[in-house]
Amino acid sequence: MKNEIQNEILMDYLVAIEASVKAGVEIMKVYENGNFQVELKEDDSPVTLADKSANSIINKFLKPTGIPIISEENEEIAFGEREKWDKCWIVDPLDGTKEFIKKSGEFTVNIALIEDNKPVFGVIYIPVSRELYYGDVKAGKSYKVVVDDKNKVEDLIKNAEEIFPGSVQQTINVAGSRSHINKETLGFIDEIKEKYDQEVNIIPKGSSLKFCLMAEGLMDVYPRLGPTMEWDTAAGHAICKAVGLTVLDKGTGKEMLYNRKKLLNNSFVVSNLC
Repeated sequence: MKNEIQNEILMDYLVAIEASVKAGVEIMKVYENGNFQVELKEDDSPVTLADKSANSIINKFLKPTGIPIISEENEEIAFGEREKWDKCWIVDPLDGTKEFIKKSGEFTVNIALIEDNKPVFGVIYIPVSRELYYGDVKAGKSYKVVVDDKNKVEDLIKNAEEIFPGSVQQTINVAGSRSHINKETLGFIDEIKEKYDQEVNIIPKGSSLKFCLMAEGLMDVYPRLGPTMEWDTAAGHAICKAVGLTVLDKGTGKEMLYNRKKLLNNSFVVSNLC
């Protein structure tokens, strides 16, 4: 019975990985075609044909798992129903829509599995570079692989290489937001300079790429002192958590939780600094 449950969990992970890649293929069709069909949502954030197409594909893959889905592009589900869930998917079919429209290449597909309000698995796919990251929190491991034209999930798993956070060198690399760096973040960086008396290098990146670079050891700290939504962070949180990094909620002083009453995140920090 235990093996059957484990196999079922593994199948869910594989489905999420395949969904992210297939969504990425659809996103690149729109990206290369250039017909983005940009609209503004009620909060003035942009949504494109790629967001909608990717969301449709991901839903088709995830719905057969029987696990409910929270997605940026799905209709919002009342908390009265969500609070009964012991697990759910949290999805951003196109994270970094502004970067997508600017054609910077720094946008991703994010899919996370949440159990008891905590991430247990996450996958982030970068369609332009074809880099795929995924993290299994229960196994305590995260991986990276470059997707080939065959896109076979079994081959991706077989060829994936484990990643690890790095040790801090003479220069502290700070992952900065490409579109959302603010006065609070700059103040936080000044505090790091004063505390560690080291040179600090701010490296701006878009979307959830910053989580991947933290898990891979290419960044030392990622402060996000401003609003994000759960689908912006859940997959990256899982990938970082699987390698031993904490996504610290600045509002609660504890690890970030998910499927909350309000899906808006507090400010948070991911750090490899002692």
